[in-house]
Amino acid sequence: MKIVAINSSPKGPKSNTCIMVEAFLDGVKKAGADAEQIFLSKHEIKPCLGCFSCWFVTPGKCVIKDDMSQLLDKIEGADVIVFATPLYFDNISGMMKNFMDRTVSRADPRLRQDENGESVHASLSNKKSADIVVMSNCGFPEQSQFQVLHLLFQRVARNCQSKVLAEIYRSQGPLLSVDSPLLRPLIAKYKKLLQHAGEEIVRDGKLSSKTEEKLSRPIVPCAQYIKTANQRIEAKLAELKQNRE
Repeated sequence: MKIVAINSSPKGPKSNTCIMVEAFLDGVKKAGADAEQIFLSKHEIKPCLGCFSCWFVTPGKCVIKDDMSQLLDKIEGADVIVFATPLYFDNISGMMKNFMDRTVSRADPRLRQDENGESVHASLSNKKSADIVVMSNCGFPEQSQFQVLHLLFQRVARNCQSKVLAEIYRSQGPLLSVDSPLLRPLIAKYKKLLQHAGEEIVRDGKLSSKTEEKLSRPIVPCAQYIKTANQRIEAKLAELKQNRE
């Protein structure tokens, strides 16, 4: 099995998204699968022009000269694609949106209807589309913040004729990179859960309900998180004000 993670955080290897992905892929590798993390921040991916040259002028090839072609080649043989993104304005990051838009070059322009009578574009390749794992984190304390991502990737899977194997959402994301004696055992426990999730995806093709429930638990109580977060923000604002004076 080959699993490719697309990390769309602008912070790349220094991101909280990367912390999550690395732990998950450790479990993937432990279970015997091949794994790779691609950082979109290290690549040039321009926005789709909507010209459809990739459909009618140079079928399967985009007219834009950047890194997208090589990235498409990297994910071509993947069994599972991990879409890993920070939550920006209730949605995926801009980098991830550009990446996803540009995959249109590998779609067949012809329309066909799925089993529910909804139109889709099939892949130009005869290979089965990769299944999907979604990973995201945000600075808010509640898991409910990821509702848009849930709907988005259900629709993406439908259009790609694949399925979402797992959705791993981490509210209180900034805590993942806070070096605190009180937080270290909690973060270590969470990373262990992510590793176990990676193993389950390879072994079972899904997450157990027990693993899903544990992954969705808050790292700290929401009220405590909000209080501490606001204290940090106020301290930062005061520091900036003092530096300006």
